[in-house]
Amino acid sequence: MSASPVTFTAPGGAGGAAGAGGAPPQLTHAYLQLHEPPKNGGTSSPGPALGRIAFQFNPKELTLAKNAKWKRDAQRNAAKSGVPEFTGADPCKLTLEMFFDATDTMDASVVRRVEQLFACCVPTESSRQAKKGSPPWVVFHWGGMVGFPSFVSSVSAKYTLFTPGGTPVRALCTVVLEEISGEQPGQNPTSGALASRDIHVVVAGDTLHS
Repeated sequence: MSASPVTFTAPGGAGGAAGAGGAPPQLTHAYLQLHEPPKNGGTSSPGPALGRIAFQFNPKELTLAKNAKWKRDAQRNAAKSGVPEFTGADPCKLTLEMFFDATDTMDASVVRRVEQLFACCVPTESSRQAKKGSPPWVVFHWGGMVGFPSFVSSVSAKYTLFTPGGTPVRALCTVVLEEISGEQPGQNPTSGALASRDIHVVVAGDTLHS
């Protein structure tokens, strides 16, 4: 099995203070931490923090998905299908819902929060100025649980309540985060090697046996 987490990282375990009869953990609100995309274009770590989008209410569920790609070669004269061959793993995807409500203030705060989510689908101002337009990187946080570096692949918002003047004061947003980080494929001639091979520069007079 993988030595590193595939989806979330979380501290502690069965031997933690809460599991040993200590005080229950304090209520913490989930949030999306926004980061500038890396200036060098890499995928190893996000850039500086841009801010966060807080959950007004913690999510009641989180949906994680990851697919493995396999292929089978068709066999015309065989009674059974061909032997499957693994061709790679798709990125992890996290789908979550964010509920916003402003019925206590009846103001435009819900609209502003929804706009923050939609802004995650367009390039940041800094990346546009650098001529390398890219939306922000996003990391889901909830207490000690931290998600994978990702980008927002889709946002949908349903406004369900309005003021008499037409201002939305309640919204349910569905956000899909798709994993960014991944392993780079090996490059020939040392693909997958633990150490590089010896290199010999051919000069005039050399033979294959020299």
